[in-house]
Amino acid sequence: MTGIKHILVLGGCRSGKSGFAKQAADHMARDKKIYLATSVPTDREMKERVKHHQEDRGPDWATIEEPIRIHETIDRACVQAKVILVDCLTLWVSNLLLQETNEAGIMAAVDRLMDALNRSTCPVILVSNEVGYGIVPENSLARQFRDMAGLVNQRVARAVDEVVVSMAGIPVRIKPNPIQPGRISGNGEPQ
Repeated sequence: MTGIKHILVLGGCRSGKSGFAKQAADHMARDKKIYLATSVPTDREMKERVKHHQEDRGPDWATIEEPIRIHETIDRACVQAKVILVDCLTLWVSNLLLQETNEAGIMAAVDRLMDALNRSTCPVILVSNEVGYGIVPENSLARQFRDMAGLVNQRVARAVDEVVVSMAGIPVRIKPNPIQPGRISGNGEPQ
């Protein structure tokens, strides 16, 4: 829809991605902001993280907890929201894998998410970890998670209007990208 801009915010752990995403949402709307949390806190430390995030957001945010069916939540919430912040896609992928969802099932879930974004009547900001910069994990489930997170990030990045990577607390916009594939000269310089 015209005027609706969806944003993907990527980064490593403690890179500032969630803070940037919240600031972007706060800039888009003063009220009717929905925080769609995919986290399933299972231990005390994770519960403390969730509590800290809730306190940081403040009372002008409504929180909806949904670990799996985020497309349905976006469909329902966009009717009343001025902006939706989904935090985060990597926990969502983890939740899907823990339900023994295979690659085809996860890609089908991404398709449902893309359809929900296309139907959304308000901006959606999606947060995700960039997990591909580290070492190759030693076990199959961790490698599957890394690979699926990367594939999901690629699919979502292609579908949204803007992609921002946060590094060391500094947001860097990478889409729209002024350097297009095939537009690099022989010496590596943008044309």
